[in-house]
Amino acid sequence: MAQQSHTVTAPGSTGLPPQPGNTVPELAGGWPLIGHLPDFLKDPVSLLGRGWQEQGELFRFRIGPRDFVLFTGPEAHDCYFRAPEDQLNAKDVYQFTVPIFGRGVAYDVTPELMAEQLGFLYPALRESAMRRFARIMFEESARFADNLGEHGVVDLPNAMNELTVKIASRCLIGEEVRERVDSDFADAYHELQNGINTLGFFLPRLPTPAHRSRDRARQKVAELFSGVMAERRRSGAGADDFMQTLMHARYKDGRALSDDEITGILLTVLFAGQHTSAVLATWTALELFREPAYLERIRDEIGEVYSEADSMSLASLKRQVVLEHAVRECERLHPPLIMLIRKVLKPLEYGGYTVPAGALAMVSPAVSHRLPHIFDDPERFNPERFAPPASEDKQHHYALIGFGGGKHRCMGKNFAYLQLKAIWTVLLDRFDFQADTAFPAPNYGSWVTGPKEPCRLRYRQRSPTGVFRRTAS
Repeated sequence: MAQQSHTVTAPGSTGLPPQPGNTVPELAGGWPLIGHLPDFLKDPVSLLGRGWQEQGELFRFRIGPRDFVLFTGPEAHDCYFRAPEDQLNAKDVYQFTVPIFGRGVAYDVTPELMAEQLGFLYPALRESAMRRFARIMFEESARFADNLGEHGVVDLPNAMNELTVKIASRCLIGEEVRERVDSDFADAYHELQNGINTLGFFLPRLPTPAHRSRDRARQKVAELFSGVMAERRRSGAGADDFMQTLMHARYKDGRALSDDEITGILLTVLFAGQHTSAVLATWTALELFREPAYLERIRDEIGEVYSEADSMSLASLKRQVVLEHAVRECERLHPPLIMLIRKVLKPLEYGGYTVPAGALAMVSPAVSHRLPHIFDDPERFNPERFAPPASEDKQHHYALIGFGGGKHRCMGKNFAYLQLKAIWTVLLDRFDFQADTAFPAPNYGSWVTGPKEPCRLRYRQRSPTGVFRRTAS
């Protein structure tokens, strides 16, 4: 079990208390003009991990003329996530999302208006909706399994992206959009995903081929969604989904949302609920298929939970704690978002240091999730660390931050857990898998960090067939 103390002297630090108002120490190795940019582009997690090793909870590094300050560890996270919006602000940092989500929504509006827009969606995540989502997750996963056939080779990242797009579009947007996933919507959404990249973070309007494709795709998605909304208004048909919720919503001043605002909010939610889920589903499989003993425990749990059931429900998914611990361990080892960034609007004090206005403040789940004083043997895949009596993530409410924290904690966290559990319950029940390629390194060229390709799995239908086989179609 990991130690319970959070006070630790990082390797390489002096251990002496800093004086109030001191300048945050800078990581060594920066170049004139470009700072730490080469090392950051090559392997940002190694750079940030070295900073913690040498400087401890708080250090700064440079990318070009900009100062970045990393907050590492639960206490530092607490300071970071509790800071008010007028001190640490996300809007200026995430301008690269505006061409994707659109004007007038998300990071193109004030934090107050963004909170009001996302607040429209909370009723659509109520318990009754999650029960319906569980059924959809099962149906889509079973249909996907049917289409795989009895044996073959699957490109794992592409497969998980395809499946989670289908689930998320049907759950969160509507049946009409799901019906077009296999045609125009899937291609357009893929182009939007490609618009989120490291270069786009710094230069979101640079007219690269990927950005031009992104802009055309945004227009195509807007036309598709507007067409669906127009048909619903014409026919008077309603639906129990996010799109319909937003069509009925009204701002505090009584104004209805425009079609483009609805499109932008739906894209914001879709990216939050799908892109990271696809990546986490991929990493979960990769880790499980090199841990056969734990994989068998998951299959035993599936057999026990569904011994007298022929379908899946919210209640049954909640009972699958062995599988959930594996998902959470992959969230720890392979967080899809390796860093979260805010702009410092007012000086921020922490640990005797002053983070000045104008700097960019960061937390890195990829670094903080591997701190040895929080997680025992942190490089090892060990889902049991989340089970009692260890419960290592319970030592501090900001020990595990794969879904963010504070007021910006991802509202779709529970949806993501359910989705991943549903997908791998169906697939593990149906097939045996074997990696067809070596365990991949992370692809840091994408803002959402999945594995480098190729990343393939061989699969063969299990015999005898599993508990869901009779109802899969």
